Amino acid sequence: MSADGRIGRDRMTTPGIRFDRVGRLGLVTLDRPEALNALTRTMFDAFSQTLGAWERDERVLHVAVRSSSPKAFCSGGDIRMLYNEGLAAKRGEGPLPLSLFEAEYRLNHRIRTYPKPYLALVDGIAMGGGAGISINGRYRVAGPNIRFAMPEVAIGLVPDIGSSHFLPRLPGEIGTYLALTGTRIGRADCLYCGLSTHAADPARFDAILDALAGGEAAEAVLARHADTSEGEAEPAPLAAERDRIDTAFAHDDLASILSHLEFAGFEGWSLAGEAVQAMSRASPTSLLITLRQMREGRMLSHADCLRMEYRIVARLLGEHDFYEGVRAQIVDKDRNPAWRPASLAQVDPGTIDRYFAPLDRELTLS
Repeated sequence: MSADGRIGRDRMTTPGIRFDRVGRLGLVTLDRPEALNALTRTMFDAFSQTLGAWERDERVLHVAVRSSSPKAFCSGGDIRMLYNEGLAAKRGEGPLPLSLFEAEYRLNHRIRTYPKPYLALVDGIAMGGGAGISINGRYRVAGPNIRFAMPEVAIGLVPDIGSSHFLPRLPGEIGTYLALTGTRIGRADCLYCGLSTHAADPARFDAILDALAGGEAAEAVLARHADTSEGEAEPAPLAAERDRIDTAFAHDDLASILSHLEFAGFEGWSLAGEAVQAMSRASPTSLLITLRQMREGRMLSHADCLRMEYRIVARLLGEHDFYEGVRAQIVDKDRNPAWRPASLAQVDPGTIDRYFAPLDRELTLS
């Protein structure tokens, strides 16, 4: 019998997300397939509150999160909603929608520090906020179609949800590469980097949930049902590129990174050319902030990384590039954003400091 077959009256539902206690398991199901499970403020709040209740519930031994859709685990936060609310705020029709980020980051921190085993079953798209509710957990089980990315620089934001903590801790400079280019990676690379802890076919997901609902320890369940060796048998493209990525992205200034990549591209390294193209489409301001994030995040705790990210997005939401990036990528889809400033050379390096300065009202995580 699948875990769904044992669901009784212990169900709570919020638009886009369901919460069930199934035996000894607290089960979260993302259920907004028409929006690729994009997360709303209401979903973040309900998720966090339910985790708090399950933490206190002695019947719940573990928590698992899954998607109802085979296409996407979660595409991230609801960018259209954020865009619309932000534009309204810029017209004087309310505050900037920072409450969404506050709710999201508090949830990320709760997941990161959750005292009970937390397991994410991830197949399909897992980007931005979708990474926040999976990678911040203890166990991340990757299906064969997982597509991970942090593509925020392409819409005038920066990688967040604690990524300034976990990306700099990936092997070598892979995290910096992923942050600056928004590159999508698959299961073999997720396992190689440590973004995923296990691999499993989605056909095994119900068996994993059943065993957890029956009270079996998460480690034992994953040892029996997940197949890390299966994922490791797939070639990891990033492993073959690792040395050259490390050399190119080790520079602490963006101009040197781009110069190295351009030269390597001329010599025939295809990844270098792709990286330069991706970065040429991104917001110059976002790129400069992101590189600094990656360097500062190496020395910060997870909580302090979230606080740093909040300072940055609180300022970016009041500026031009985010709205222009969303317009170009999601609303009009002309893929031709007019960034301000338009190029790296036009960005005053001294202006980057202010994105990292303390706010009058800092993020609280409790």
